[in-house]
This record gives sequence, C-alpha cells and structure tokens, in this order.
Amino acid sequence: MKRSLEERLKEGTVIAGEGYLFELERRGYLQAGSFVPEVALDNPQALKQAYKDYMNAGSDVVLAFTYNAHREKMRIIGKEDLLEPLNRNAIRIAKEVASEHPKEEALVAGNISNTNIFDPKDPESKAKVRDIFAEMVKWCKEEGVDFINGETFYYHEEALIALEEILKQELPAVITLGLMGENILRDGYTVDESCKVLSEKGALVVGMNCFRGPNTMQPYLAEIRKNVGGYVGGLPIPYRTTEENPTFFNLPDGGCSCHLPLETTFPTALDPLYHNRYELAEWAKEAKDIGINYIGLCCGASPAMLRAVAEAVGVETINSTYSPNMEKHFLFGKDETLKQHNLSYRLKA
Repeated sequence: MKRSLEERLKEGTVIAGEGYLFELERRGYLQAGSFVPEVALDNPQALKQAYKDYMNAGSDVVLAFTYNAHREKMRIIGKEDLLEPLNRNAIRIAKEVASEHPKEEALVAGNISNTNIFDPKDPESKAKVRDIFAEMVKWCKEEGVDFINGETFYYHEEALIALEEILKQELPAVITLGLMGENILRDGYTVDESCKVLSEKGALVVGMNCFRGPNTMQPYLAEIRKNVGGYVGGLPIPYRTTEENPTFFNLPDGGCSCHLPLETTFPTALDPLYHNRYELAEWAKEAKDIGINYIGLCCGASPAMLRAVAEAVGVETINSTYSPNMEKHFLFGKDETLKQHNLSYRLKA
C-alpha cells in the first residue's frame, strides 16, 4: 500500500525531484523564455521519460509538470484553450510513471506556482490569482493527486492564497518560497516569518525552492528550521550562487569568451556555473543534519545530481546500480588486472 506524504515524512527524508523546466529545454522540448510546459501535449513521451528519469534517480514524488501552465501564461502565448488539457495530461502521465515504481508507488503531486501578475496593491490581481489557483487545484483534485506542490512564490500573500485554495480541496500542501536578490520577500516578509505563518495555517511542508544555490539558500533554511515546528523543505538550484550574486538571475561568468544575447547568463548560459554532484551531496547531508525533511533540487538539476543528493542522505535509488565506480577505469582504477603503465600515467593524461 502506498504511504502518504505525511507518513513518509514521519519515517524519514523525502526526496523531491524537480528541474523539468531546464532539463526539457536542454533536451529540446521546451522554449526558454516563455517557459510554458507545452511538452505535456506536444511531446508526452519526452515528458514521461523525464518523469521516469527523476523517479529512478531517487525522487519519492512525480511532480506533474504544470509549472507556468496557468491561465495567464497560456494567454500570453495565445493558447488558453489548451490550458485544461495540458494540466490534466501532465498529471495523468505523472500517475502512469508513479505506478511503475518497482518498490513502492511514487507519490503524485499537482503543481501550482508564482503567477507573475500578483500585485499587493491591486485587489483585482489578487482575485485573478485566486481564480488561477482554484481551477488548477480543482483539476488536480479530480485527477487524484496525492498532494499539491505550491512553489516559487516571492510574495507571501500569493503563497497564502495558494495554500487557502489547496486546503479548500482538502489536499495536503507543500509551499516553498523563491527568495530574490534583496533577501526578503517582495511584500516585506522574511522567509522564516512567511514559512511560520504558512505552517501554522495548515501547510504540511514549508520552505524554499529555486533562484538560489545551496550556498545562498542554506542560511535561510536554517532560520526557517529554527522558527517552524512542522516539516521543512529545501530545493536549491545547482548553481554556484554567492553572497554578491545570491540568485541565478544575475550570476556572472568571468570566463565567457562570447557576446551573450541577454544581459546576464540566465537562463541559457549558466552551464559553466554548475556545482558538481559531490558539492550537492555535501549540501544534502548538511540540510538533513539541520532537520530539513523534504530535500531536492530545482531548475538546472539533472537526474545524476538528484541521485547524488538522494544517496547522500541514505537513499538507495532505482538507478544506484549506475552510480560512479572507477574501480575498472584504465587510468584511475584499482582492479589488479589493469595495466600499470596506464595507471602510472594518470596524472599526465
């Protein structure tokens, strides 16, 4: 029998694989810029494979890829008529993949996110945001998701509206915030203040995702953990953000030898700025040690990175059989049958 999210959290760390947005753009199935997940309709097999790759890499959750699949985004690209089919198909594919987990059926999460139209001074925008969330959560409920992941909110009030609409449908809620470069949510809340309120109002998990790498997210996760009694989640991006450049929106690349088409490396020139999998694994250990319960990676993450994170906190993944093992490598291996004239050359190669 499939355990619920809460049951899994009570028993240990839950791994949550995200990052489909950048991964599917890299694979050639999503347009950078608009970042609308039309792949659920245009290339469902590609989406299914991405879901499966992250699940096999250790994710306990198959997150329906409906990030940015809301009415406002679909209006901008002139495809509002595809809104409901896109949402429902993304969930149905997620459910199909989750059922294929060989050990225990994975959880399926519906997904709602920042709308980019929320304005704290405009009541009309708040009403539109509520309507956007209400219809998406309703479809999630009808499609039978296990919980809703509300993510990347940079306004506390927008996150609160999302939580209210999720709870109206009597579904568990994971609510994570995206903290921009000013180190405070745009309506004046600190992330730990916001998370405390969201937890007290009924979110099962609260925390942070996206925008920041481990180096610039971890201090805030520690503050959230100190101030929140419930479960806490952390899902950083896998890029080397710094105190000077705390988000990936304005992350410089001093080694770039070409003229970038945009003002910054975001979103399509971030490649040289990745953390390696071992750095991400070290972060995951630290996050677990301070009591972060719901651990994953966000935009930019690959399945191999997620597998390293999962293994670092003690999870053997489906694809751990393919984890690195240099024992047989001709230059760096230890196997006694390897040729010594190659092994002795390893630092000259």
